[in-house]
Amino acid sequence: MQTAPLFRSVPLRDSLHFGKGTEFEPKKVAEFMQLDRNAVSKIASVAVASVRWDDGEPKAVRERLEEIGAVANMVADIFEGDAAKTALWFRTRNPLLGDIAPRDMIRLGRHDRLRRFIVTAIQEDQA
Repeated sequence: MQTAPLFRSVPLRDSLHFGKGTEFEPKKVAEFMQLDRNAVSKIASVAVASVRWDDGEPKAVRERLEEIGAVANMVADIFEGDAAKTALWFRTRNPLLGDIAPRDMIRLGRHDRLRRFIVTAIQEDQA
């Protein structure tokens, strides 16, 4: 069954085991992407001191890491769920991204641009 492009912006499965819904674990995304508290605070536009990994985490931290986790799982879908290949893709400089690694785009606060790039590339590949 062909999926409409509108619905291709979320991963098919949780290959990287970040969890879904209330079971989502933002810390796992930060660890997978090797993002320290400073990077997470920049991405979520919150103070470094407020970055935490319990129920008191700022909503912005959870939302940004959930978005990043979804994108990471979309890439994992391309690599048939292979976490090592997915991690390598995020660490490797990519000429189509201006010769910058996707993980560095995230660190620089360009996660939304990276998300759009990945979603578009997946949609074009599936068309």
